[in-house]
Amino acid sequence: MTALGIGVIGFAHGHANLYCERLLTYDDVHLVACWDDDAARGLAAANRYGLRYSPYLEDVLNDPAVQAVIVTCETNRHAEMVIAAAAAGKHVLCQKPMALTLADCDRMAAAVEAAGVMFMMAFQMRHDPSNQKIKQLIEEGVVGRISLVRRRHCIPVLLNDAFIHGPTRWHLDPQKNMGMFMDDAVHAADFLHWVLGYPTSVMAEIGNTVTDVAPDDTGVAIYRYASGAMAVLVNSSVTLAGENTCEVYGDQGVIIQNHDDLVSTNIALPPRPIALKLYRRGETTWQDLNIPIPASHAERIAAVPRAFVDCILQEREPPATAQDGRVAVEMVLAAYRSAQEGRRVLFPLQE
Repeated sequence: MTALGIGVIGFAHGHANLYCERLLTYDDVHLVACWDDDAARGLAAANRYGLRYSPYLEDVLNDPAVQAVIVTCETNRHAEMVIAAAAAGKHVLCQKPMALTLADCDRMAAAVEAAGVMFMMAFQMRHDPSNQKIKQLIEEGVVGRISLVRRRHCIPVLLNDAFIHGPTRWHLDPQKNMGMFMDDAVHAADFLHWVLGYPTSVMAEIGNTVTDVAPDDTGVAIYRYASGAMAVLVNSSVTLAGENTCEVYGDQGVIIQNHDDLVSTNIALPPRPIALKLYRRGETTWQDLNIPIPASHAERIAAVPRAFVDCILQEREPPATAQDGRVAVEMVLAAYRSAQEGRRVLFPLQE
């Protein structure tokens, strides 16, 4: 079988390096070429991963050896790059968030549909065994009717001088990334959409709490659903450590998940850690579901490219589509509007 040729569009986002490191271990993949508007960054990555670097995007997109691309440039350029890649007939893995506006999301979705190429969002939470088990238990009705879900997804980056002053500092630019809540809470928003469906409304508070280097460092959003369920999304870029990452409360059972975000795996785990446990009505103890805890958060992120390659080679529906990417952006934009205007915001969101 001929190896799938992959190009990389931009190394602005650090996940590009994790994807390439993992892709180099696959026999059915060949890393071909890359583009970056930062020549030093692009050349360094090209040398590291055996790619051909070009300062001209068309050199990558017009290369017949490239069948698919990974878009990992700055967020505000996602639409530009995805539309160009689709026009060139390339399958696309797009780093999160999909875009910073719903209009750009719609343009991207229209472009990939018109070109007939496969588009996948890089939402690593969908590839984590703990999260997949949570979704399965909810869908099977194990915990009954859902009352409340609380999802925490946090990182410590705004307490890290290397992030603030190093090559990743573009994340702090509101034009390139909007805010840290947009950049990172979009993962948790996608998780909630994945397990609970499309919300009906949101109320939120988003702002700076202990830093002032980015437009925001912490946010809490409360989503309501047609079923009556509530979901609390907690996101912070100034969280040093943590354990509990998700709680699901139903009238027949409770699911508690631990050690599933960066701050839960960047320090040593406690003795006898449990990733996922279940309590069911009438029982007297928690059930350990024996889900393994990844050695690092990088292991979760690195699960994304395997799914991307398999979807192309096996012609499968991607686990996170353009529509999924749009909904996650919509959920975050609505939370921002709620925080800015001090009111409940209804879905669908009108830009």
